[in-house]
Amino acid sequence: MNLLWLSEKDIASMLSVKDTIPLVEEAFACMGREEAQMPAKVYLDFKEFNGDLRAMPAYLPHVQSLQGKPFAGVKVVNSHSKNPEKGLPAVAAVLVLNNPETGMPLAVLSAGVLTDCRTGAAGGVAAKYLARPESSVVGLVGCGRQAVTQLKALQALFTLKEVRVSGRRLEEAKKFCEKQSKETSVVFASCDVQKACEADIVVTTTPSREPVVKAEWIKPGTHINAIGADAPGKQELELALLNRSRIVVDVLEQARHSGEVNAGFSSGELNQENIEGSLGDIVASKKQGRHFQEDITVFDSTGLAVQDLVVGAWVYQQAIEKKMGIQLER
Repeated sequence: MNLLWLSEKDIASMLSVKDTIPLVEEAFACMGREEAQMPAKVYLDFKEFNGDLRAMPAYLPHVQSLQGKPFAGVKVVNSHSKNPEKGLPAVAAVLVLNNPETGMPLAVLSAGVLTDCRTGAAGGVAAKYLARPESSVVGLVGCGRQAVTQLKALQALFTLKEVRVSGRRLEEAKKFCEKQSKETSVVFASCDVQKACEADIVVTTTPSREPVVKAEWIKPGTHINAIGADAPGKQELELALLNRSRIVVDVLEQARHSGEVNAGFSSGELNQENIEGSLGDIVASKKQGRHFQEDITVFDSTGLAVQDLVVGAWVYQQAIEKKMGIQLER
């Protein structure tokens, strides 16, 4: 039995953020119903190289979107913030898919596009359940690759009228607006962070290690997708904001270690009582999403291996049908 290799180009030709949303939603539901195995991420810290390596295993015994077939796998992903200075991506990943019946590997997928799409889709699913349905103004704090897929997911789920974009430099935000405003009637505007935060849905995708969003900027009824904090020490939101918000995590153990709430848990200013629950519980109808119009809700996204697995397995099935990729001899 050969091993299938799927490149970034292969995957980009088959996968969109819109395709990914129902897959990721089903993965959250499986987590909520306790129908998945997913240990916490394992980290190797390379402090001298300003980076880390993460291993993310998962097993899904039965997923309707995958024709009911079982899949297992592990994603290996790095984060090296200084790589762009060397002409390399800051984040790179591969996903290994396995057949649970035999344990044999089925495929290896280059997982950059896959990661971008599933992370954007997770933000979309969170907003679907936590944001006000009439939300029409989005504020983006950060305008890199993750901001693009977060926006695409929200465009697929909400009728947007305006997108406010803040970047490290105004020029970056302007370029983002110019590119994303093509072929859409949505109004795009570059602005400062405070203006971006005065929105119905705010998305933060920065690598910041100190708060960039102040509590006083967030109005009642806002939903926030906190995406950037994915390692210990990272933080985008003031603790005062978290203390007056309903916080929903993807998985509490990961969030406490490396999500937006990690700084608050480390300092003792937040504890488990501050966490409303997991998004999987909400998608599986075990808990309610938004309670009141004036609630400020926060989704703390750390990224789940089940998201990578369900999307990777779906792409693998599409590739087999379309006879795409390269067959590697064992």
